[in-house]
Amino acid sequence: MRLYTLGDRCNISGERIKEARKQAKMSQDNLAAKLQLRGLQMGQMAVSRIETGKRLVPDFELPIIADALGVTTDWLLGVDPVKAK
Repeated sequence: MRLYTLGDRCNISGERIKEARKQAKMSQDNLAAKLQLRGLQMGQMAVSRIETGKRLVPDFELPIIADALGVTTDWLLGVDPVKAK
């Protein structure tokens, strides 16, 4: 499988995931735990790699991540300037 990147990043949502997580005063471990409770098996290292752009974010993960952070998928993708759900 060929991996396509945007410059040096493998995703466009990582920076906004980090922003929303920090505004929620949530650690990467806490976010990983919330994702696991929603059925997405992801640990702190995966969250870190997403935020730094080193891990792809498959489309099926975005709604789960958005729900855990209380934001919309459009906001995570940079389509919508309004973060609130």
